[in-house]
Amino acid sequence: MNDSMMGKKLNEILRFVYSYLIKMGASKEDAEDIIQDTAYKFLIYIDSIDIVNIQSWLFRVAVNQYYDLSRKKTRRRDILLKFNVQEIFEEETPEKILIQNELERDIHEILNKLNPKYTQLLLLKYSTGLKLNEIAELYNMKEGSVKTILYRARKEFIEQYRRYENGQGK
Repeated sequence: MNDSMMGKKLNEILRFVYSYLIKMGASKEDAEDIIQDTAYKFLIYIDSIDIVNIQSWLFRVAVNQYYDLSRKKTRRRDILLKFNVQEIFEEETPEKILIQNELERDIHEILNKLNPKYTQLLLLKYSTGLKLNEIAELYNMKEGSVKTILYRARKEFIEQYRRYENGQGK
């Protein structure tokens, strides 16, 4: 087999492997990279490959590279899920700290104007993250009663917040 015929046959096999990789779920760019790497490996190991098994060798090399790439992407995605990238690059500037402190002060001031029961339930629900049934158990109340009180508390908080923002509460 001369070089020209072998090149055509290799190109034909690699096109078939490329379409198979696409069907497996590889992106166009990843499939192209894998095919290029497979062809490169073929040229490096051409002397040690049995001429009868070229198609199966190319196929196996490309599929294994796809599996490796998929594992790497999964690991990378898992690592990114563990770390909030935005938190890593977000700086605690003095301005942000000052604004946060002012907001906390405003919220506490508004909470102090509310009915104490409303304040307690709002804090239990939104600061500690307790569920409605857990709050109901704490106060020996029905879950429906807790829901109603929280609804009224939120409504009152919003009303007080609007007044505060409009300068009536300061």
